[in-house]
Amino acid sequence: MALLWTVSTEVGTCPLLSVQPSRAQVDEKVQIVVMNLLPNQKVTLHSLHQSEDKDFWEAFGHYISDEYGTVTVAKDESLGGTYEGTEQMGLLWSMRPIPGSRPGLRLRKMNILTPIVIHISVYGGHLSQGFSQQTPLATSVTERWYVAPGVQRVNIRENGVRGTLFLPPGPGLYPGVLDLWGGGGGLVEYRSGLLASHGFASMALEYLGPEDLRTADVDVSYFEKAYQILQNHPKVQRDRMAMLGLSFGSAVTLSMAAYSKVIKPQCCVCISGSHVFPVDKSLFEVFEGMKKYIGRVQVNEENQVIHRNIILPIPSDPALKVDVGRIKCPLLLVNAGDDQNWASVESAEDMEMMMEKAGNRDLLTVLTYPGAGHLIEPPYSPHFRASNFILQGVKEKIVMLWGGQTKPHAYAQEDSWEKILAFLRKHLYFSSNFAVKAKL
Repeated sequence: MALLWTVSTEVGTCPLLSVQPSRAQVDEKVQIVVMNLLPNQKVTLHSLHQSEDKDFWEAFGHYISDEYGTVTVAKDESLGGTYEGTEQMGLLWSMRPIPGSRPGLRLRKMNILTPIVIHISVYGGHLSQGFSQQTPLATSVTERWYVAPGVQRVNIRENGVRGTLFLPPGPGLYPGVLDLWGGGGGLVEYRSGLLASHGFASMALEYLGPEDLRTADVDVSYFEKAYQILQNHPKVQRDRMAMLGLSFGSAVTLSMAAYSKVIKPQCCVCISGSHVFPVDKSLFEVFEGMKKYIGRVQVNEENQVIHRNIILPIPSDPALKVDVGRIKCPLLLVNAGDDQNWASVESAEDMEMMMEKAGNRDLLTVLTYPGAGHLIEPPYSPHFRASNFILQGVKEKIVMLWGGQTKPHAYAQEDSWEKILAFLRKHLYFSSNFAVKAKL
């Protein structure tokens, strides 16, 4: 990718701002370099993005150029701003709504066939506000994509199942991943698009949210039909399948892996989830069962809902938990040490004990990230400690506390994504003789 140089028109200075690559996948790092500054000049690097909802998000870091008049973000320290220290991707992961924005925002890409467009600018001096009133010394634009060139997007509307399948470029065959988001509902595509960019046929499944998909009609058979649609696709390697669930999607994943006679994945990944409240009946019945514990939910002084206590203490009654001792495939749990929404760390400890007792503990890998919050997303996504949320069943809008601190959360997102991809590759591509087949 060619360097994108942007030259300032301001008289007397001619700083050069390089952002490379100017077009990249969202999990790729960018190199940001400013040259032709004065030696030891104070500057502010600033990022700005307008979301599809027309809200503006920004981040900024304070730098001092070296003796050659250069700032290299990957090597130099930010002395202040929305992030501090040597942080190559700080201008992305520390983004937050600009002052005066609507409260409770969360940045999520809805149309992933278009890029996230981010304007990177350099300003003279150390600024912390009023960027729109200042003239930058130089500005550049970078595009961030969830889908690599050649990835295909296929609408799935089959046997009552709703979803979107993303296929990697080329003829296949590819391992399949059934991708399940959480209790927020809707059809969330961006993680599946990114998985397809890494060589997995990934199907984002919608199972909560739309009016014509009632929770009473979504049960085990819905997930089994979805799994079979993916498994039977002509570009999918039917004996190389995985399930990936976040939050409530983890309860679905664990339940299917433990009990289903149809869903037999080669591996499973669960992010910020729990084995409490098995999905062995309709979602309506599962949510009705949860309502009995609604009195455990707390609200903090900022009127943010703390949901995690709903499953605490972890029940001893086996009927209230997925029997994870029945799981026969490798299982990766990705958990956040400051998850305020779901007691995922305590759940993992209980699951480990259950699997130890059942003799399948060797299948379990647990990653726990201190200081991270519930919403562990793809790398360099901004951190949301709390955001607006619609409660399922009652359709009530609240502010949900997810937890986490920005820097450790950013680390968790970057590290866990690498490890999730490595885990999926190990169990879907490199086990048995599949790698040999793929070459033929």
